[in-house]
Amino acid sequence: MKRLTLRLGLLLVGFNLAVGLLTFFWTPHDPGAMIGGRLSPPSWTHWAGTDRLGRDFLSQVMVGARIALLVGAGATLLGGAVGISLGVLAAYARRGLDDAFAAALDILIAFPTLLLAMLVVAASETASLGTAILAIGLAMSAIIARLARILTKRVLAQDYVTAARCSGLSWARLTRTHVLPNILPTLAVALAAQFGLAVIAEASLSYLGLGAPPPNASWGTLLQQAQSTVHRAPIGVILPGLALVSLVLGINFLADGLRDLLDPEREGAE
Repeated sequence: MKRLTLRLGLLLVGFNLAVGLLTFFWTPHDPGAMIGGRLSPPSWTHWAGTDRLGRDFLSQVMVGARIALLVGAGATLLGGAVGISLGVLAAYARRGLDDAFAAALDILIAFPTLLLAMLVVAASETASLGTAILAIGLAMSAIIARLARILTKRVLAQDYVTAARCSGLSWARLTRTHVLPNILPTLAVALAAQFGLAVIAEASLSYLGLGAPPPNASWGTLLQQAQSTVHRAPIGVILPGLALVSLVLGINFLADGLRDLLDPEREGAE
């Protein structure tokens, strides 16, 4: 079962990644060109039909995969870098400062990631791909920071780490040789799960008009544009919806597979 989950995750994520990379070199038609009739049904010329402006719908959905992966990867890298750095530093801090930091993280985590991302986008006053990455990355960094802090404090409480500190090992070397190797496997699983949440957050922001502006064909934008024509052209909702579900489901399968591989105790329990 562990292998099957991992393989399904790799298959679904790999397919979306291949489609996203392919759009850098080829799409069936120019995603922004109005070359067909409005809301044309699927045909040999337009395999998934056209949207309300006469643009090839399959080409737009393919570009949406690229945008989802770019935002998801960028936000996860940013959130991971900021969160891990802050979490490790907080674990080394004095008790008063550490407690204040923990309380601040609890307050931030109490707010939904999407709400925090919306506040960041609103503060920037301009919606763009970079703004979406920044907003989602900063919003998820609080969750990663809290986990990194807990894991680091757990490692620092170990006897071998105490011995290393008493021997005069510098904080930087202690972090590099003992802390990071012990916390990164668990954080990798958490970051994989956050990747899926980042993809959903990007689609949600785009649906609300706060994501990447046109001509970027985000899946959330496609869903928002198709809601008024869903009865006439249901494929406009079905195709980007299935694409979004396939990527998020693949990421979740991949995260579960990584968790099982990196947790021998869980494997033994099953």
